[in-house]
Amino acid sequence: MLCRLDEIDDPGGKGFDFREGQAIFAGFVVRRGTQVVGYVDSCPHAGWPLAMAPDRYLTRDGTRILCGGHGALFRIEDGLCAAGPCADESLEPWPVEVVDGAVRTV
Repeated sequence: MLCRLDEIDDPGGKGFDFREGQAIFAGFVVRRGTQVVGYVDSCPHAGWPLAMAPDRYLTRDGTRILCGGHGALFRIEDGLCAAGPCADESLEPWPVEVVDGAVRTV
């Protein structure tokens, strides 16, 4: 289990770093209602983490994922870049699900 669903703001995001084998993984999840999507925490344009502050993955209005480094905007539902220097690129999906109120990797 990564966390409980109610530990993520609605709408909101939460980042996770953990070791998987020899690799260190950085990912984040975004919540809207009971729906949660996950992405690798790496800008497709620059390769750096998206959040400039812990768990700050969304725009102020909660409608897009924001790259804090250069302002690119990504659609929550599929990670496609909607504005910015990475047009037509997408965030790499990280499969997650909610089971009995718990967010976990698939």
